[in-house]
Amino acid sequence: MHFEIVGPIEHIETIARAKGIRELKRLVRAHGQGKWRKRKGIATVKFKDGPICEAELHWYEATGVGRREFKVKRLL
Repeated sequence: MHFEIVGPIEHIETIARAKGIRELKRLVRAHGQGKWRKRKGIATVKFKDGPICEAELHWYEATGVGRREFKVKRLL
């Protein structure tokens, strides 16, 4: 699913941190060491095939690394 985040991400919450993240080893190998968190929020997204809508996004974030691996979990 290819998409672009059009507006700001709002209502950001932390879902898991450090050892609570199942894919922590893969994240460190792929993006580097950091204080990793899995987060969620709501934003307006534009899909490659045209529609623009609000969606719940999940992503991983770490200090010094930034936000990585966004995915749309559900449309609102």
